[in-house]
Amino acid sequence: MSQFWSAWGLRLLALALAVLAWFIISVGPREQIGETSVETFVTYRPPEGFMILEPPDRVRVRISGPESRLANLNPLQVSVIVELRGADLGRQDISLTSSNVVLPTGLEVVSIDPNALVLQLDRVVSMLKPIDVAMTGEPAAGAVAQEPTIFPLQALVTGPESRIDALTALTTTPINLDGHALDFQARAAVISPDPLIKVVDPAMVDVDVRLDIPGAPLDANSDPTGSR
Repeated sequence: MSQFWSAWGLRLLALALAVLAWFIISVGPREQIGETSVETFVTYRPPEGFMILEPPDRVRVRISGPESRLANLNPLQVSVIVELRGADLGRQDISLTSSNVVLPTGLEVVSIDPNALVLQLDRVVSMLKPIDVAMTGEPAAGAVAQEPTIFPLQALVTGPESRIDALTALTTTPINLDGHALDFQARAAVISPDPLIKVVDPAMVDVDVRLDIPGAPLDANSDPTGSR
């Protein structure tokens, strides 16, 4: 009988030692938890046919996790996504939470700065707008620049409806008059004064620049009315 209990005693002792070893390994020295701060870009997903007017492009995210993971963290692995698929025209008040942040496994969001965004959602439209010719410099021989002729007269633009409605005209890259005393032709790029409004077509226009010299005799072949 003593041998029976002796054998079971050894088995229980072995089991106790195994449990103790497992406990020491599992709850042994744990990796320290730390925090770091990452500035990251914000990706916006507006409804189709809409755009956000000048939204903040970055926020700062504070992250916690094992120090080894934080040490190897690449800021490009962190991103913030703002979903606006169901939003409507006008002001949007957006609260940022951890659900907006994409992180590597094992890390957690502590805070986001700013944690709220005020966005303006506008409809994207296309429209024709007139083009004004920009000129610079001084003609030669006392010539005076007259109203130039431009072709085509309008350009197609696309952008937020409110900005396009407020836009009276596009302009061109400046045409230099220095050294010119006679009529000449030039090509110029069409420019939008608003970075949110994009010029679609045409990108370039043809400009006829008319120069008159006050007091100069009329050309015998010219039209006395001044038309060309």
